[in-house]
Order: sequence, then structure tokens, then C-alpha cells
Amino acid sequence: MAQKSILITGCSSGIGEHVAHALKARCWRVFATCRKAEDCARLEAEGLESFVLDYADTDSVHAAFAETMSRTGGTLDALYNNGAYAIPGAVEDIPTDAFRAIFEANFFGWHELTRLVIPVMRKQGQGRIVQCSSVLGFTALRMRSPYISTKHALEGYTDCLRLELDHSKSGIHVILLQPGPIDTLIRQNSRQHYEKWIDTGNSFWKGFYAKIVHPRLYAEDLPKDRFELGCEATTKKLIHALESPRPKVRYPVTTPTYIMAWMKRLLPGRWVDAVLIRN
Repeated sequence: MAQKSILITGCSSGIGEHVAHALKARCWRVFATCRKAEDCARLEAEGLESFVLDYADTDSVHAAFAETMSRTGGTLDALYNNGAYAIPGAVEDIPTDAFRAIFEANFFGWHELTRLVIPVMRKQGQGRIVQCSSVLGFTALRMRSPYISTKHALEGYTDCLRLELDHSKSGIHVILLQPGPIDTLIRQNSRQHYEKWIDTGNSFWKGFYAKIVHPRLYAEDLPKDRFELGCEATTKKLIHALESPRPKVRYPVTTPTYIMAWMKRLLPGRWVDAVLIRN
């Protein structure tokens, strides 16, 4: 069998890095992209093919796609859209420009890359587009509105794309992964965005930031969430999504994702809100 190829974004750490190495070990040809050149250099030293892809930079997205095509001769079996970041803060404290910035990286860049890949897969008559959503793609928590907004948008976008491509006609599977708490650096990486955009000193939520947000955001020894799993949990679901002859439409990952899906279906909205307000 010919070696299959996959383009993965957000591989500097966490889920992206883990799945890149895992898929290479399974004999996939992996293009593990990162936003920063130094991270790409480290991955190259670890034996992966890596080059820069910054979702927030359209030229970078197109250059990375062109590089992928040049290395494969114009084919691609799978795309795993994964790179994203978060901005902690209350809705009323998030400047509109902050929402614009995070949508560029967490949503518009994904769309830009996906549009480039679709004609390639359609010409081949097969392919898989896997989107890394979240339990926060269908539920909400306080102080996470920018990230949650992008993931909610991604869920609707992906459902539309799946219907339009219609695997029975195009041969292209469109799949959502929905991780809950996973051991990654998203909390640490969000600090710079929090510091850039949130004016805590003049906020109605000033006390909440000091008592709740800061300790969680900056603690180096934060206790592990009892439901938190390692990146291998997401990798296991991704492998099934990529290699099963009949992949699922959605892959929940971690207990909270299953619990929240059940709650949203069966409980009154105000009951769900009462649970979420406590978290």
C-alpha cells in the first residue's frame, strides 16, 4: 500500500505534537506544521517533516499548502486542523479586536486551509478532514468566551461542510474531535493573550480575576483535573477517525464531554446553567 500523507497544524506541543509522532510511528507521512520556525526546527531534529504554518497569516497558510503539495506531488490523504489558542476573560472585558484576532487564528485560518485542500481530495476521490473542536464547542463556561465562540462556529461550519461534501459522492470524510480536559499547554500559552487584552484593574470582575482566574492561570503546580487525560486519549480517537473504513461523525474525548452531551440533551437549560455557573 502507498504511504498515506497528513498535514497537521499546531504541532509545537500538546495534541498536535503527540499525534504527529504517533502517526509517523504508524507509517504515515506526516507534515507537522508550527507557527514558529524554531519549533519546526526542533521537530525536524526529532525526525518529522516540519515547516511554518501560521493560521493568522494568509500568505503563510498558502505557502505551507504549496510546500505540502510540492513534497507529495499534489496529493494529500488527510488534514488535521488543530492549532488554536484561548483568551481568558469576561465577555464585557474582551475588546472586539481580541475577538477578531482569535477568529483569524482559530477559525478563518482553518477555513482558508480547508478550502485549499478540498479540491485536491475531490480530484483524488478520497480524503479525510478532521477538525479538533472541544467539549466547549457545544457548551459554555465563564471566562472563556473567545475560545468557546470559535469552537461553536467550528462545529456549525464542520456540519455544513460534511453535508455539502457528502462522502457517498465525494469520497471525503469530514469529522469532529471533541476533547475535554487534556494535558496541554493551552493554559500557559493563554497568559500572553490575557495580559495583552484584559484590563483587570478597571473591570467589574476585578475581584474574580484576583481570586479565581489568576491562581488558575499562573499557578505552576495547579492540581490536575480529576477528569484530565493525556494527549494519547485524543490521538487514539484520531487514529480511528483516520484509519477506520467507517469513521464516526463525532469523537467525544474524556468523561466531561460525554457528560455534557448527555446533560444538554436531557436536562432543562436552566439546570445546565446552574451546574456550569459553579465551574
